[in-house]
Amino acid sequence: MTNAKQYDVLVIGSGAAGLTLALQLAGKASIAVLSKGDLHNGSTWLAQGGIAAVLDAKDDIQQHFADTMTAGAELSIPEAVEHTVSEGPKAINWLIEQGVPFTREGDHYHLTQEGGHSHRRIIHASDATGKAVQETLIQRAREAEGIEFYEYHIAVDLITRKKLDLSGNRCIGAYVLNHRTGKIEAFRAKFVVLATGGASKAYLYTSNHDGTTGDGIAMAWRAGCRVANMEFNQFHPTCLYHPTAKSFLITEAVRGEGGHLLLPDGTRFMHRFDPREELAPRDIVARSIDHEMKRLGCDCVYLDISHKPASFILEHFPTIHERCLEYGIDITRDPIPVVPAAHYTCGGVVTNQQAHTDIPGLYAIGETAFTGLHGANRLASNSLLECVVYGQTAASDIAALLGTLNQVDDESIPDWDESLVTDSDEDVIISHNWDELRRFMWDYVGIVRTSKRLKRAQHRITLLQQEIAEYYSNYKISRDLVELRNLATVAELIVLSAMQRKESRGLHYTKDFPESGPELADTILAPINYPWKEALRQARD
Repeated sequence: MTNAKQYDVLVIGSGAAGLTLALQLAGKASIAVLSKGDLHNGSTWLAQGGIAAVLDAKDDIQQHFADTMTAGAELSIPEAVEHTVSEGPKAINWLIEQGVPFTREGDHYHLTQEGGHSHRRIIHASDATGKAVQETLIQRAREAEGIEFYEYHIAVDLITRKKLDLSGNRCIGAYVLNHRTGKIEAFRAKFVVLATGGASKAYLYTSNHDGTTGDGIAMAWRAGCRVANMEFNQFHPTCLYHPTAKSFLITEAVRGEGGHLLLPDGTRFMHRFDPREELAPRDIVARSIDHEMKRLGCDCVYLDISHKPASFILEHFPTIHERCLEYGIDITRDPIPVVPAAHYTCGGVVTNQQAHTDIPGLYAIGETAFTGLHGANRLASNSLLECVVYGQTAASDIAALLGTLNQVDDESIPDWDESLVTDSDEDVIISHNWDELRRFMWDYVGIVRTSKRLKRAQHRITLLQQEIAEYYSNYKISRDLVELRNLATVAELIVLSAMQRKESRGLHYTKDFPESGPELADTILAPINYPWKEALRQARD
């Protein structure tokens, strides 16, 4: 039997959602926070634009609610939207209290506007908001009582009582790979929180960091949780296009502050697709760019803000200016070459409004979760807001339950069994499968889809899953293998969800069903109906 590490709360993920929850519980519970790399990695760190909240007297909660519902193609759950936007101002005030250095303009905070918003309501820290939030929360968490960090630790699978053939199902911990030592350890906790981010690394081109591999979604699915709306993958319209630039996002605020999208000949085109032009929601802008690139056979389009004063550009977009200069692009004079890239997972693990999943003791927050906030398309800058609001909501729920639950018996968690596996000399298989998966997901399950493309993707995923299952059963675990396994699982869920939606709505556009249907319905998948389980079982036997 194992000597499992014991905590009240195990937080898997160290971004804005996970750190918010940990800080809310600091001093009330013992908390372990896992990070796949160092604490400065992750989607929060890369976020540029800002956080949406009603902070101006001319704005109001109902308008933020309406904008969110419109962007979500009316598929957002009203209760989730109401909760998030209502708690928004309080969440921002909490971040300010933590010391986040939001940009000021005179005696007030500067607010910008982004696509889909009817008012200026995006509070930001220049054009590096995520970095400012992450740095601040890390500093506060390091100072806080009862929070321990485990960097370079990646969760492999959740531990549930059902999986251990015990009565009364509950999540009681996780098996975790120490990436530095190669050893797998057990962490046990009264409460486990999934805050691992999204799954945009399932696509070849993405604005996300390398670790965005859908780990929390995949683990929750394997443990028996439902997932929802996985077909809604947001493609950010404007990522820097350059041979050596990797995943560098050009914030939506550039368009919000007057940037123009241009064809290679210098003409604007968004007016042909939407009356809001560059301020249309992301799905419309990304699809418009994709259409023009395919129509013209060009590699990219251009985003130009050089008509604004250089002083304005340098004040508002110093990070983008500095990074583009590294590639010989001076945004005060030159248009920026841009392409769409996978950016955000609007679906995820089904939760209620207290962030509970289907398994007692297991919570999901941030991009990992399906709260219902985003519907068929996330409104710009609602993501970090959701992280803070639901991080606080889940923390309040856990705090109220802490005294009602005894610790899990250590002897109920067995050691991770590596007795039948060996070291692999075929890691090239992982690399090849990773590349193949991301390429066919981009080609077949991207911005524009067809039923035929989805079937092709489904067939390839089934074959990959069989190879991965065989590899997983025979070789020692590595981070690359864990991430590939999770990506393949999430890719399956995306394809299966897309195949079930017989309409085009929000981020899901299919040529076979180009119009939106009359009924509003979420795509909810339950593991009990999983169609490929038998194939995987046969592959393992």
